[in-house]
Amino acid sequence: MVVIRESPNGVELFCVKRHAKSGFLGGAVVFPGGKVAEADRSPAWVSQSTPLGERAGQAATDVLTSRAFAIAALRELFEEAGILPLSGVVLDDGTIDALRADLATRTSGTPDDALAFMQLLGERGFNLDVGALELMARWVTPLAEERRFDTRFYVLAAPEGQSGKHDAHETTASFWGKPQEILDAWANDELFLAPPTLQTVQLLASASDIEHARVIARAHPLEPICPFFAMDGECMVLALPGDPLFPEPSAAPENPEAPTRFVLEQGRFVPRRVNR
Repeated sequence: MVVIRESPNGVELFCVKRHAKSGFLGGAVVFPGGKVAEADRSPAWVSQSTPLGERAGQAATDVLTSRAFAIAALRELFEEAGILPLSGVVLDDGTIDALRADLATRTSGTPDDALAFMQLLGERGFNLDVGALELMARWVTPLAEERRFDTRFYVLAAPEGQSGKHDAHETTASFWGKPQEILDAWANDELFLAPPTLQTVQLLASASDIEHARVIARAHPLEPICPFFAMDGECMVLALPGDPLFPEPSAAPENPEAPTRFVLEQGRFVPRRVNR
């Protein structure tokens, strides 16, 4: 969930830092997110959420699964970051805190937080605003990784009155930052960004406002991006579609300046472009 808000001379992005002991990307600065649960697929969500946008409806091959991705994204955003977009309802941070506490009580001792989330909103007559999501990209973990994920990235304008706050459990810190500030901190080795996060921040660095960010998101292709681990001499490389080391024929990125690979340098992957 790439949550954005307008700021002087551009936009800011909401980021969280994963717990250092997390089994995947421990200590990394990421966008809030998580996994689809069975209750996210419930038909009940049709009446408890707004219609999906056309592009968000392409997250999967059927509408029910596409909606499940959107529901899961917003549920995890609420749990990890205290941000909840609703249709026709404005919530402040205090109300959000109370709702998170209620959800925590309901899920104590049970793993089914998705069902509890649906019930929590239903009891209050809240309508989850999945229509506010702009699907931006789809990244798939490389085949060489033991743990693999097929992840959709969505852009969302921050709801009015909600400032966001990490959960102090899965995430240990949070902040709003301009894309270039985040990139500068990464360049100075002050924080760690995984390649999909880094590329998303780079793409949004040129956004002048929220609508421009949505335009950038809509312009990004939705074909799955599954980087390929390879060696270029003695350098470890994550090759992207269009790179000479990518095993399958694919078109080069439309942007002639877009990276075609990430090269492992001093413990982190740095974007580079190599033409065929």
